[in-house]
Amino acid sequence: MKYIAILRVVIVALLAALVLFFIACKKTTIDQMLADPHRYTNREVGVEGNVVQNYSILGRGVYQVDDGTGTLWVVSEKGVPRKGAHVGVKGKIRDGFDLGSIVKLPEVVGNGLVMIESSHKVITTPPVKGNAQQNSQ
Repeated sequence: MKYIAILRVVIVALLAALVLFFIACKKTTIDQMLADPHRYTNREVGVEGNVVQNYSILGRGVYQVDDGTGTLWVVSEKGVPRKGAHVGVKGKIRDGFDLGSIVKLPEVVGNGLVMIESSHKVITTPPVKGNAQQNSQ
């Protein structure tokens, strides 16, 4: 009897924690951020999309995510995902951030609305070219 009561409490607590987690990590579209940057500046947000460009030096770098509504540069100190990877990324939005202080990058990356990554997760990766074995007889 006590075991069932404890199990119910644990399940309810886990469900409540999941609900709070999903509310706190509300996914936002890049278009929403670009349309109203001041609303998202200095706030933690989540975005999901494909990596369309990436630059990395010594484990630090930037990558550009395209979610289908727009593109956003993400600054990472934890390594960058490969071009073509589908990722979920969380971080704080900064407006007017100068990436030149971190790493010398092309001018197009230099400044504007960016996300300072707190974490990212690769959901799917692109196939590696040249890995497929061909049978030629």
